[in-house]
Amino acid sequence: MMTDNYLLLGAKKKLIEELRQKGITDENVLKAFDKVERHRFVESFLWDKAYENKALKLMNGQTISHPYTVAFQTQLLDVREGEKILEVGTGSGFQAAILSAMGARVFSVERQQQLHLSAKRLLEQLDDRIVLYYGDGFQGYPRFAPYSKIIVTCGAPSVPDALLKQLFPGGIMVIPVGDESHTMKRIRKIDDEHYEEETFGDFLFVPMLKERVSIR
Repeated sequence: MMTDNYLLLGAKKKLIEELRQKGITDENVLKAFDKVERHRFVESFLWDKAYENKALKLMNGQTISHPYTVAFQTQLLDVREGEKILEVGTGSGFQAAILSAMGARVFSVERQQQLHLSAKRLLEQLDDRIVLYYGDGFQGYPRFAPYSKIIVTCGAPSVPDALLKQLFPGGIMVIPVGDESHTMKRIRKIDDEHYEEETFGDFLFVPMLKERVSIR
């Protein structure tokens, strides 16, 4: 077991250096990747791949995103300690854990019940500060709105109006938008009628879906 832990630690350090070389320069993001153990968010038979820069399979045809994608979105979000952040697409819970490790107050919504329950069980052990919600990501989480930042971790066909309304003025949303490939967008809310938008290249995400899926 000690040998396994040593190997995982070495693999994590290697991944962090790879992220740095690929342009992740926010030291707070890199420190969060050092704090959060990605292998805890995948099945044990995938632990030897947990610190490779690749997406890994989860239940229900979903994936835990490439570490670089997680780091890139997080860097675009420009996270500040104490900010209230909404994540749309909890998935494994890894992105939420990264944001929390950076000092954010994290609220995360997931529309697949099995994923929601799995992430809830894990994060109750690892970081019980994160608030998880089972619901439609297109509707966000209005109970705790408005948010300083919103991050969407699945491919949206368009930018949901409900999410824009849940941002504070001056707030930022990072969201991949498109049908097959997804253009990464960073949207800054000026006021309820005006927004500034930047684009940062194309990525591939699982699609953002509306309907809830219940356990059968």
